Amino acid sequence: MSGQIVENVSVSQCYQLSRKFDTHYQRDNYAPFMRNILPFQRGKLAWTAIPSMQLRNFAKYQSSFVNRRTVHCNAAPSTAAVPNLDKVDFLKLQNGSDIRGVAVAGVEGEPLNLTEPVSEAIAAGFAAWLLEKKKADGSRRLSISVGHDSRISAKKLEDAISRGIAGAGLDVVQYGLASTPAMFNSTVTEDDAFLCPVDGSIMITASHLPYNRNGFKFFTNAGGLGKADIKNILERAADIYNKFTAEGLTSSKGKAVASVKRVDYMNVYTSDLVKAVRKAAGNIEKPLEGFHIVVDAGNGAGGFFAAKVLEPLGAVTSGSQFLEPDGMFPNHIPNPEDKTAMKAITQAVLDNKADLGIIFDTDVDRSAAVDSTGLEFNRNRLIALMSAIVLEEHPGTTIVTDSVTSDGLTTFIEKKLGGKHHRFKRGYKNVIDEAIRLNSVGEESHLAIETSGHGALKENHWLDDGAYLMVKILNKIASARASGQTGGSKVLTGLLEGLQEPAFSVELRLKINQSHQDLKGGSFRDYGEAVLKHLENYIDSDPKLQKAPVNYEGVRVSGYGGWFLLRLSLHDPVLPLNIEAPSNNDAVLLGNVVRAALKEFSALDTSALDKFVQAS
Repeated sequence: MSGQIVENVSVSQCYQLSRKFDTHYQRDNYAPFMRNILPFQRGKLAWTAIPSMQLRNFAKYQSSFVNRRTVHCNAAPSTAAVPNLDKVDFLKLQNGSDIRGVAVAGVEGEPLNLTEPVSEAIAAGFAAWLLEKKKADGSRRLSISVGHDSRISAKKLEDAISRGIAGAGLDVVQYGLASTPAMFNSTVTEDDAFLCPVDGSIMITASHLPYNRNGFKFFTNAGGLGKADIKNILERAADIYNKFTAEGLTSSKGKAVASVKRVDYMNVYTSDLVKAVRKAAGNIEKPLEGFHIVVDAGNGAGGFFAAKVLEPLGAVTSGSQFLEPDGMFPNHIPNPEDKTAMKAITQAVLDNKADLGIIFDTDVDRSAAVDSTGLEFNRNRLIALMSAIVLEEHPGTTIVTDSVTSDGLTTFIEKKLGGKHHRFKRGYKNVIDEAIRLNSVGEESHLAIETSGHGALKENHWLDDGAYLMVKILNKIASARASGQTGGSKVLTGLLEGLQEPAFSVELRLKINQSHQDLKGGSFRDYGEAVLKHLENYIDSDPKLQKAPVNYEGVRVSGYGGWFLLRLSLHDPVLPLNIEAPSNNDAVLLGNVVRAALKEFSALDTSALDKFVQAS
């Protein structure tokens, strides 16, 4: 292809056996230019395209890359663009401040768009962005850490990402299985033994999405990248992808072999969590001794929390479940918002008579908890609990949340806890950025938290870290024990006293038909905004209803003892409708208000709302 045939760790489909990665390779899912590259299987060379040749003695490099030998052919090197690369709309891979796509073939209607060449280009785009951002002058080589969750496509993307970074002239530090918060922390940790701090970091994850999806999150020591940065990187990646040459791709493989190192950074991250709990308890070695705490990692990357955080602190963790990484997620979706997932951890607490249960999402940037009686600390309750803890430490501080939090939570934060509730837009980055903005203009804020379980604290670099959120809860239990209080998780439950919770709540999704003639070739976003404007005007004519005096997203209205919020999804042609009310009947009255206001918008599928109103 380029005068050289080089073995490439190219994976198009992986699966797990005995809950350990067992990588298998299929060359046909990738572009023709990859097909003559040698797939490596279990220490043997599977030579398919050129049966007359043989190659032996491949030794593994410490980074898990293969030490690739080269077979020289008589063909002249080519600098021409690689033919037959699939056309890719890189900007469609953007999902807010993340990148997400389909990385595993086989699901009908979901074609591959996050291939190895695409991933390599994205990594090269990030490297170029980072070089520019850091104003690198060549006096030292920049480095980027790379980690992944338990997804079955993780290893092939880790190698592709590493090639992209190395090909751009930067060093690569692979962490293997890791959590998203740990990847950020590697940019601020100062530890030469672990090659820290790195200049940038990439986490390979798609959170709780199905097994065939994957994606990337990016960090520098300033935090996670924003939407504008992601767009910039994708634009760079598209240009790099279109200029790929066979010779350049071969070169990046060689550079990766030379520049990739591998370290176990998770040991650094977990030891810091352990130290934080010990410090909160007055430097007691085992402040959780006697506590029984079960963990549900949902077969994601959070299984470390039981053995590497809780047990060194003295806790008993028997009954913990789904700790082994398995990217097929055979037990339940790793998602603290998912009812099945929450039922699983609740049952584990009750079955084991545990004091506390902790559950993480796939990449550990979200979490939730369950007390000894099975009471769930997620969504509004998790926000209330964290607000109580933070406001004890920082009286009067502002708590920033997303837009779908309840009116009862506002009353609890402001009347019971003496804080201020600043309800902002959906999206964890929106919430975090708003808290940072408030601090910059003189309004103190120490907590930014979404109902999804993303929670970030000022003391922790404004990082949405599910493990650190649970550490703050453990701190409360441990410090209560150290001061002579007993009762285990009842200490946490007591902090929620006075929280008014809605008797009835529902979320309905109203989809916009983008092919409907009413859109007249316009965007779904413009149509959605027109729907919201019409609803706002409609509400003004009804004296029984009152718009929220301060509102940053959609239309929020109080009435019939409850409230509703209709907003436009951040990424999809959908208008989510949240309703909370004292009773089902009151919720129906609010639903009917929305239904009457939207009846003239033919491109809006209101069937979910219709069904809710009619069934009630």
